[in-house]
Amino acid sequence: MQLDHYGEECWSARDLQQLMGYEQWRQFDEVVQRAMSAVDTSGMDARDHFAGARKVITGSGRWGKQPVADYRLTRFGAYHVALAGDSRKPEVAAAKTYFAVKTREAELARPPAPDVTSPEGVLALAQRYVVAAQELVTTKKELAIAAPKAGKWDAFCDSDGLIDMGTAAKALTDVTGGLGRTKFMNRLRESDLRFLQVQNPRIPYEVHIQAGRAQVKMVQAGYQWVEQTFLTPKGLDWLVDRLGGTALPAA
Repeated sequence: MQLDHYGEECWSARDLQQLMGYEQWRQFDEVVQRAMSAVDTSGMDARDHFAGARKVITGSGRWGKQPVADYRLTRFGAYHVALAGDSRKPEVAAAKTYFAVKTREAELARPPAPDVTSPEGVLALAQRYVVAAQELVTTKKELAIAAPKAGKWDAFCDSDGLIDMGTAAKALTDVTGGLGRTKFMNRLRESDLRFLQVQNPRIPYEVHIQAGRAQVKMVQAGYQWVEQTFLTPKGLDWLVDRLGGTALPAA
């Protein structure tokens, strides 16, 4: 388990591949796809628990370090990956046991519901409501204080706080004069701001990922999941500076 930049726990599918005894990524990717299908079938959105990512690994021979496709998984997503694995593998059985035990530990850590058939239970339940209400009031106050500090690109971000290239073009209207996605990408190439690789026009150069200016995640295109490049708010700020603009986002 790792912590992302929001402090939330997450897992790397590449790490789980090794821990669950799969030698080839192709085989393990099929396990991940089965897990995603299971989550979708249950009525939830797999994209909330399986985010496309990149991981730098150390290759053998002359290749050295190289970026490879990965998934950033929530605990729920990682658990489903374990459930979708080959149960004949002792490593997979161990992974299933791990997540089952951790889930049970979390359940046991929750305080039992008060017995509302007694006055003491009713009082205990009322006290819980008071505590929850106080926390809600405190949270709203904190949000009100933080509101003026909201990022200037928030209106263009998706639920992951990222901006796709088409939306980035709209966000930079004051700088570019209202270019569409294709002309926007041509403008970046003309300015030698090459965010996308030549061999795969959906994937950015590793330097932009390492600098926190771009990320890659899996998105659904028809019946397939493909890798797509997204800018971070930091990356959009960087672009404004490189394009010689000082304007805020268009209204």
